[in-house]
Amino acid sequence: MTQETLLEGWGRWPKRRCRVERLDPTTAHEHAQALKAGAIARGMGRSYGDASMHPPLTLDALGRNRFIEFDDETGLLVAEAGVTLAEIIQTFLPKGWFPTVTPGTKFVTLGGAVAGDVHGKNHHRVGSFGDHVAWFDLLCADGKVRRCSTQSNQDLFLATIGGAGLTGHLLVVACHLKKVPSAWIRQRTLPAENLDAAIQSFEANLNATYSVAWIDCLARGDQLGRSLVLLGEHAQPEELDTKHRSDPFSVPARRKKTMPFDAPSWSLNRWSLRAFNALYYRKGSAPPLERVIDYDRYFYPLDAILRWNRLYGARGFSQYQTAIPLENARDALAEQLELIAQSGLGSFLAVLKRFGPGSPQRPLSFPIEGYTLALDFPMSSAALTLMDQLDEITVSAGGRTYLMKDSRMSQKTFEAGYGGAVDAFRALRSDIGADRMFASLMSRRLGL
Repeated sequence: MTQETLLEGWGRWPKRRCRVERLDPTTAHEHAQALKAGAIARGMGRSYGDASMHPPLTLDALGRNRFIEFDDETGLLVAEAGVTLAEIIQTFLPKGWFPTVTPGTKFVTLGGAVAGDVHGKNHHRVGSFGDHVAWFDLLCADGKVRRCSTQSNQDLFLATIGGAGLTGHLLVVACHLKKVPSAWIRQRTLPAENLDAAIQSFEANLNATYSVAWIDCLARGDQLGRSLVLLGEHAQPEELDTKHRSDPFSVPARRKKTMPFDAPSWSLNRWSLRAFNALYYRKGSAPPLERVIDYDRYFYPLDAILRWNRLYGARGFSQYQTAIPLENARDALAEQLELIAQSGLGSFLAVLKRFGPGSPQRPLSFPIEGYTLALDFPMSSAALTLMDQLDEITVSAGGRTYLMKDSRMSQKTFEAGYGGAVDAFRALRSDIGADRMFASLMSRRLGL
């Protein structure tokens, strides 16, 4: 069934009317027929900007969400690309298995995880999602389905991981889950009085399985970049309280809340943000600094608030996420944080993470070894100007911006951040005919 629908990314900006066709769980041949008009695939719509929107035709792939096979010795899961991480966790965590890599929401499909080469709190240890993909089946521009891996169709395999859906439509994904001892995380909080202390905490704890920091992006002076660094380890059953020790994979159901309306624009200002950030840092710095919490609270704190994107009002917001090489990270981040604090356009949800080595063989994969800063800006002309200024710092430091979060980056900035890999990606798209078949608002904006 095809209908015209107003679509938006998770940031709710931009909004476009798109012709949307829902793909039922039918054959690849019928799927191929839908490609005649050209299209982009769309899953849960959790990319923040315009990566999964194409007005001529957007294919809703959520109907393809069947599990196909699971090997309980190796952890290899084979499933259709519309399966979500939430469905994987619900099915396999009770059996002792968990996604090896997960972003900050479980409401993302396998296809989206591959197309965005998503990363998590353990990138410094295990890399991004694509590092744990064994193979996938890709519907290509010629209507044929190709199995892609490091041994077969390797160039297509590498370009599709992080390729934003622009090489073809993912049908089936085979990826590795990891064995875990419980559904609980032992979390340790390290308060850091400024950016230097936060970086020192990350570097001193590179052996931690998970690490992430909430960062106060409005603090200045000696407190510039003050943070709460959260380390995490999978808890053993004996570390749990008596109530949960006998069933370590059972967690209490979280009472979900819903943001029922768009917050008024005046509610987000430098005074409310400063007050919130000061309170959050004070509360997070208070004992106990080590506790055992369930996986949902550690990995997906915002998933408990349905439609939390309404917090930024009807105009929407842009999430700005940048990666800075290790050697330039401290100075570039300090410059960016000072600029953000001066502007007063800070974020409730600023996050700092340490990246391990990236994957340069994947042309559009985002992570590079160093630090990544992610924060939200309510959409406004002042915010757009600020993000352009942040782009200049990022590019000067040899960094780049994450495509799956972006909604406004210029083609010039994109090419400066991703370098010669952009030309290689364009050439592959041309060689396989994907440039004439697969497109999105993002690909048009960035000249892909």
